[in-house]
Amino acid sequence: MKKQIIGGLAAVVMTMSLLTGCNTASTGSKGVKASGNTVKIGVNMELSGGAGGYGNQQKQGIQLAVDEINHQGGVKINGHKQKIKAIIKDNKSATSTSASVAAQLTNNDKVTSIVGPATTSAGTAQTPNITKAAVPAVSPSATDPGFTMQKNGKVQPYVFRACYQNDFQGSTAAKFAAKNLKAKKVAVLTDNSSDYGTGLAKAFKKAFPGEIAASQTFAEGDKDFNAVLTSFKSKNVDAIYVPGYYSEVGLIIKQARQAGIKVPIIGTDGMADPKLAKIAGAQNASNVYYTTPFSIIQAQKSTTARRFMTAYHKRYHQEAPTFSALAYDSVYMIKNAIEKENSADSTKIAAGLAKVKNYKGVTGSITIDKHHNATKPIAIESLKSGKVADSVAIK
Repeated sequence: MKKQIIGGLAAVVMTMSLLTGCNTASTGSKGVKASGNTVKIGVNMELSGGAGGYGNQQKQGIQLAVDEINHQGGVKINGHKQKIKAIIKDNKSATSTSASVAAQLTNNDKVTSIVGPATTSAGTAQTPNITKAAVPAVSPSATDPGFTMQKNGKVQPYVFRACYQNDFQGSTAAKFAAKNLKAKKVAVLTDNSSDYGTGLAKAFKKAFPGEIAASQTFAEGDKDFNAVLTSFKSKNVDAIYVPGYYSEVGLIIKQARQAGIKVPIIGTDGMADPKLAKIAGAQNASNVYYTTPFSIIQAQKSTTARRFMTAYHKRYHQEAPTFSALAYDSVYMIKNAIEKENSADSTKIAAGLAKVKNYKGVTGSITIDKHHNATKPIAIESLKSGKVADSVAIK
């Protein structure tokens, strides 16, 4: 996921630890060497600003994972268990702040791994600093295809993600529209404020076997979509693909239904938030579909996912959202890497993350490929009257 965020100061004012403990990690010739009786994990997250809604969901997933691990005794290293200490900082949805947070976490706090940021832009901004410190970071939701890659075509050695890429998500939606919805003619309405929307639209158009009857764009913050929707209606399209975020897509759904457009509206994981139905109006949020790495319906088939959903509901009194699940898996991927390498040193954790294979997470079986991308299942959920009514697993 990538979202263009304007402004933001380069100061970071919030540091929060989930659990107490001491760790006197030091920076060696390469990487941060862990010592003491705790494992420090940094969190560079959008807790305020434009992407704050996603970041706070991820923070909840991280806190749940850390507390669970510590309740079970911690991370096992050399036959001994060490507690995790999470150091959480707000990057304010600003790239400059994200870079500053990464420097603070690695240089001052001496963390040996990082979870976050949520967005591709903030994650890309932190990459130079984590690379210099040789500290790996796992983004739960940065989906831009180039996120884990250098310009020379080589993989970023310390950048990983727990989600799939936009090209996979966009092509899956295109195949679903054609095969499952029997759409032969579609319109595409793209959020062109970021590479997130444009990348998804490009992948969808490339994979859709039918006719792209119309293609229009909008920008973050737009409110009135009636003119574009009227033009779509006149073309008698079978479906509308809208790669964007719930804030704008909710309004698009609302205005489309008010204009008498009843065809399926298909979107992306940026819609996977209860706020979508609130903005659209529950009565309008039917015949709506979106791709997601975490479907509550599909998750019922997994013991691991059911356990997570029960724990999440008990703690936060709500159903577990997609972004909380991705962040929860990110913490456990780091735990898995530490225990496989039998070390909490940053370079060892990076090596362990690169070797993750068939890890049974709450968002499905996760394998990290040679480009540090997560290969994993994808699902498409459908809404009826604002509620998730069905889910289709796509292999």
